[in-house]
Amino acid sequence: MTSTGEKSILVIDDDLTIRKVIGHHLRKNNYDSFEVENASQAFEILEKENVDLVLCDVTMDEMDGFEFCRKVRENVNHRFLPFVFVTAKSSLEDKSMAMEVGGDDIITKPFDVDELLIKVKALLRRSEIYKQFGLKKNLQTAFSDRPAKILFVDDDPSISKLFKYNLERAGFECVLASNADEAMESIKNLIPDIIVSDIMMPKVDGFQFRKMLLADNELKNIPFIFLTAKGEEKDILDGYDLGITDYVIKTAGPKVVVAKVTAIINSIGNERKKIVSELHQAASSLRVKVVPDFAPTVEGFKITQWHIPFKGIPGGDFIDYFQLDGHNLAILLGDVMGKKWGAWYFAFAYAGYVRTSVRGILQNAEKYSPAEILTKVNQAVYQDSKISEVFTTLSAIIINQKEGIIKYSGAGDVPILFKDGKTGKVKQIISKGVLLGFVEKSDYQDTIIDLNKGDMIFVLTDGVTETRNSMGQMLGEENLVQMIERIPSDGDPIIEIQNKIKNFSNDQFEDDISLIVIKRV
Repeated sequence: MTSTGEKSILVIDDDLTIRKVIGHHLRKNNYDSFEVENASQAFEILEKENVDLVLCDVTMDEMDGFEFCRKVRENVNHRFLPFVFVTAKSSLEDKSMAMEVGGDDIITKPFDVDELLIKVKALLRRSEIYKQFGLKKNLQTAFSDRPAKILFVDDDPSISKLFKYNLERAGFECVLASNADEAMESIKNLIPDIIVSDIMMPKVDGFQFRKMLLADNELKNIPFIFLTAKGEEKDILDGYDLGITDYVIKTAGPKVVVAKVTAIINSIGNERKKIVSELHQAASSLRVKVVPDFAPTVEGFKITQWHIPFKGIPGGDFIDYFQLDGHNLAILLGDVMGKKWGAWYFAFAYAGYVRTSVRGILQNAEKYSPAEILTKVNQAVYQDSKISEVFTTLSAIIINQKEGIIKYSGAGDVPILFKDGKTGKVKQIISKGVLLGFVEKSDYQDTIIDLNKGDMIFVLTDGVTETRNSMGQMLGEENLVQMIERIPSDGDPIIEIQNKIKNFSNDQFEDDISLIVIKRV
C-alpha cells in the first residue's frame, strides 16, 4: 500500500485499475501512495497518517468527491491540504464546483500521467511555500483587529471561571482546559495568542505541559504564563528555565493577570507594527516597486489597474508594462506564493527575470510573442535553484495597437476573462502553460484575440477569486463572471468591480488583489 517516498499521496477512486495505475506512477516517482476506494476509508487514512496531497475521483458510491472535499476542508488541520480531482467530469459546471468546494485543481480522465505528476509536484511545492511563509489563516489573524485568544489551563473549575470572567471582561477571548491533554487538543483548533497554565495538575503537571509545547516547533513560541500557588524560588527559576514569558502567583489576583496579559498583547502588537513600518521604509529607501502606480496610456485602448497589497504590506503580486515598439505593448501580471516581505523579495527577483527576458526578445525577435517571453523567463528561473522552488504564476499579454488584437499566454495563472462588448457575455480563456521553473522546457502557446470596440479583457491573480465574505464563502470565478456581465456598457469596469468585491468581502482581503482591465475604445 505504501512505498518509501518522502511525500504521501492519498488516492481515492472506486476503480481498482485507476488506483493501481496512479499508485504505480507515484511510487515510481518516489512518493508514498495510500490507495482507497471510498470516502470512509479516506477519512481513516487522513486521521491516522500524515498525508501531503489528495487525488480524488468525483463519482463514487456512499459520498461523492465534491462532498468529501467539503468535509475535508471543514477540518482545520486539512484546510490547506492540496486537493486534486481526477475525474471523467469535464463540464464548466463541474470545474466550477471543484473549485467552489475547495479543490486546488482538476484533471480529466483519461489523463496524461506526466501532466498529473507535474500538478502533484506543483501543488506540493506550493504547500511547502505556505509552510515557509505562514498559512493564510495565520497571516490573516496575525494582522487583523480581533480579540486576543487566551488558553487558560487549570484543574480547579472555580479558579478557571473566575479568571475567564475577568479576561473576557477585559476584551479577550478565553478558552478553558482542565488538563494538559485537553489543552493540547484545544490548541490544535485554536492557536492561542497566550497560554496561561497552572503547575500543579494531575497526570501531567505544568512543567511537563510546557515541555510538550517546546517540543513542537509551531507551538513553542506562543507566549506562556505560569499562574500557580507554587511561589518558592526554585519553582520560579525552574519555570523561567523553560523559556516562559511570565510567572504569576495566584494570590496576586485576576487584575494582575489581566494586566500582564494586556502588556504582552500590546508588546506583540507594537512589534508587528514596527516590522511593517521597517519594511515600508526599506522598500521606500530602495525605491523598489513591483507594481507601478498607474497603467500606461495606449492609443485605441483604455488600460486600468487595481492593486491592493495584503494588509498594506508589499507582497507577492507584480505588474510590468513594456512598450515594445510603436505599435506593441507587453503587459505582465505575476503572483508569487506567500505574503509580506518574503513574497515581496521573490516578486522583485521575478520582476528582474521578466525584464531581462523581455530585453532579450526586443533584441532578437522577428515577431512579438507572449509565449516566447514565458519560455525565456521559465528557462532563467529553472536555472536558479532558489527561485525555482517558489510557486509562481505569470500572465503575459501583448497588445497590437495597429491591428487591434491581443496575444495571450499564461503559466499556471488564473484564466483571463473576455467580455463581448455587444452581447455582454463573458467567457474564460484558459492557458495550459505550467508554473514557472517546474520543468526546463515547457510548451507555452499564444492565443490570439480580436478586440472590437467595447470588448474587454480582465487579467487577475487568484487573490480576487479567492476573496471570502463574512460567512467564509469564496467569491469564485462564476460569481466574478456574473459581476463582470452586470457592468453597464458605459460604466468604469475597475470601479464597478472594486465596489462589488469590497461589498462582498466587507473590504477585508486574505491575499494581494491585482486586476488589469483592457478595453478597446
